[in-house]
Amino acid sequence: MHPKGKVSPIQEAQMTTVLDANVHNLAVDGTFDDCQDFVKALFADPDINKTHKLAAINSINWARILAQITYYFHSYFSLIRSPEFTAGSKIRFVVPTGNFGDILAGYFAKRMGLPADKLVIATNENDILHRFWRSGHYEKKPVHGKEAEGGFEEDGAKAHEDGVRETLAPAMDILVSSNFERLLWFLAYRVVGSGPSTSRAVTAGQTVKGWLNDLKTEGGFGVEPALLEAAKEDFESERVSDKETIATIQSIYSQTSPAATNGASSGTTGTSHKGHYILDPHSAIGIAASLRSAQRAPPPTTHHIALATAHPAKFSKAVEMALGNEDGFDFTTVLPEQFVGLEAKPKRLTTAEKSKGFEGVRAIIRAEVALEMEGKIKEQPGVTTGPPS
Repeated sequence: MHPKGKVSPIQEAQMTTVLDANVHNLAVDGTFDDCQDFVKALFADPDINKTHKLAAINSINWARILAQITYYFHSYFSLIRSPEFTAGSKIRFVVPTGNFGDILAGYFAKRMGLPADKLVIATNENDILHRFWRSGHYEKKPVHGKEAEGGFEEDGAKAHEDGVRETLAPAMDILVSSNFERLLWFLAYRVVGSGPSTSRAVTAGQTVKGWLNDLKTEGGFGVEPALLEAAKEDFESERVSDKETIATIQSIYSQTSPAATNGASSGTTGTSHKGHYILDPHSAIGIAASLRSAQRAPPPTTHHIALATAHPAKFSKAVEMALGNEDGFDFTTVLPEQFVGLEAKPKRLTTAEKSKGFEGVRAIIRAEVALEMEGKIKEQPGVTTGPPS
């Protein structure tokens, strides 16, 4: 399931060109938040759960976060073994953040003993998380003073009446971060609850439930100062505009990368060109936030690890916008072989109308699975709207 028209063409092709009869692609004419709302509603729906077993493979599923914990430790040990590491210095992790799953893995790693100084949340212009860490209010529209407003209006920092703003980093175009409520529970358990652990857990759960209900009905909620201070003990935040994202891609590319020059590879081509490293827009947001964090906590007493979260070929429009005028740069020459011709392949998907709610998605699931079980789904391209007839 993906928001129709709100993922990159490569991302869409990776999903919709899989024509196997047991793979069903749903394009929702809404936002990523709408997709998540539908999934959560289906999980809680007793009707569909009587007949189908549903699971998520994004960070709604704890298994995804469990796997992500490992590379915080891997990168930490890689850093402290490198000659560039200064013994006794602090380490900060900077994470491009939308649904809060990747950075939540870092929080759990820290609770497990990872010696991290801070986890830096790097948001794009959909900066609801950044505004929370500034104001203590988690709200879709900034109504609680200057600290809740975000940055400058001309580069999209203000909240928009239309809700989610479309940016050059679409995987982060999210207003309701599913995993943020998990962090809120831990913070509420620590600050709000009292007495035995069982009663504190119940109180924390009830508190978070009330906040999320306010988010749904009122568009936001605020937390007490003690909870915000607890959140700031482990986290800091930065927001990065589209303009700054492009500038960061350009800046990093203009430098000669030792790894790129030495032919280091992450498994696919397309991350470097003639000794210059190519950032995707999401990773660029992390780098920009790292550079700001380094002004507050400079080397050599503090090291920064910025998580790269996507391949630049998946977001070629933004990369071309940034590097199209660079001498000798041509994205087609660095495109990974796995992506060559992908967008031209046949596709199969079904459009789900947001106006029909999760019930409409439920009807599509039942209809398509029934056709699959009857052997009536052909492994051929096609686009349909609503439940198959």
